Amino acid sequence: QVQLVESGGGLVQPGGSLRLSCAASGIISSIGAMGWYRQAPGKQRELVAGITSGRSTNYADSVKGRFTISRENAKNTMYLQMNSLKPEDTAVYYCNARDVVRALYKYREVWGQGTLVTVSS
Repeated sequence: QVQLVESGGGLVQPGGSLRLSCAASGIISSIGAMGWYRQAPGKQRELVAGITSGRSTNYADSVKGRFTISRENAKNTMYLQMNSLKPEDTAVYYCNARDVVRALYKYREVWGQGTLVTVSS
């Protein structure tokens, strides 16, 4: 019922920048915490950055200082500004969100289909 759609991926040279967007749509209860994950070939999916509904943030050490996560709650949209990109940032980036059913004190976890970011010269 809730869908997440990522956009903004592509090919960029080392040192360049990209901004990823993730928009939630459909039948939504209440979007709580959201986050960006990434997965490179042969590696496990890892959390890149997370943000709560109150806009508290956390980052993986590998991206701290280079990436910035943000959200616009009224639009149910999340962003990831990626600067100073490195080849090791190459991965499929996935949007994740929690659709919170407040009356039941539980949530449904929703994933986007992913967008490919390739950092190469």
